Amino acid sequence: MNERYLKITEKLKKNELIIHDGAIGTELQKRGIEMDGSWCGTASLQDNILKQVHTDYIHAGSQIITTNTYASSRIMLKSAGFEKRFEEVNLKAVDSALKAREETGYKDVIVAGSISHRYPIADGDTKSNASIQVSKLELQDATEEMALLLTNNGCDVILLEMMYRPERMKIIFNIVKKLNIPIWVCFSCRESDKGEILSLTDETVVPFSEMIEISKEYNFDGWGIMHTSENILGECIKMIKTNFNGPILAYPDTGGWISPNWIFDTVIEPEKFKEKAKGWFELGAQIIGGCCGTSPDHIRALSTLK
Repeated sequence: MNERYLKITEKLKKNELIIHDGAIGTELQKRGIEMDGSWCGTASLQDNILKQVHTDYIHAGSQIITTNTYASSRIMLKSAGFEKRFEEVNLKAVDSALKAREETGYKDVIVAGSISHRYPIADGDTKSNASIQVSKLELQDATEEMALLLTNNGCDVILLEMMYRPERMKIIFNIVKKLNIPIWVCFSCRESDKGEILSLTDETVVPFSEMIEISKEYNFDGWGIMHTSENILGECIKMIKTNFNGPILAYPDTGGWISPNWIFDTVIEPEKFKEKAKGWFELGAQIIGGCCGTSPDHIRALSTLK
């Protein structure tokens, strides 16, 4: 653990609220970058815009900023024809976050390196393309490659984002458990017609409790819930708190999705978002931010809770 991370852990021990950042991919879309087969993965090549997104979040109050690497594994870049530029794309993603921290002068800001198990989604669809076949070995190699790039180039923590497919989760978890860096894991859920909290996938019925049991086998430093409707976030936090006694993260999405673009028509207003965040903090979530659809305005509103 480096000094920045230790400072965050001390704040968490004092039950302080830590402000995460908001959406990266959808914010890049709002700023005019065209999404492609990798969604926002190749957007890091426009690093001046990406750095400005990170800068805006820091000025809005974010104490943690996330690299734009959620959708830039070699698996994702392949769908956009950029797999041979893996290192270039991802180094620009990390450097944009590091430079934003340096140039703003907020030296204690944590840079979280994002890793996902996302596969490409066809244009016009809302979920992974079932015709895309990725082997276990390919996912292992892609995860290890990303993990090493992030840990060797300045990230303070690894953030496992949108974990919701148990078979992929186990592959990811077994790779990152070997790393000498703090690991935070964040799940994505949905509510069934019967009010049950399930994994986000709608191809099979996977109770959230099953994902929790898998994760209890690993010594993660933080657990969270993300890319999940704010309407069920509170219940998810309760379930996490029952099974985990470390820091809890909460950063829901808001709006809608038809690949490759986010739909902002129903995005929650920042002040209403802040009011909901009060409740999540009271339930035990100490690291709060936003996922798809949120913006620096949402983070600026959150920062007034402190």
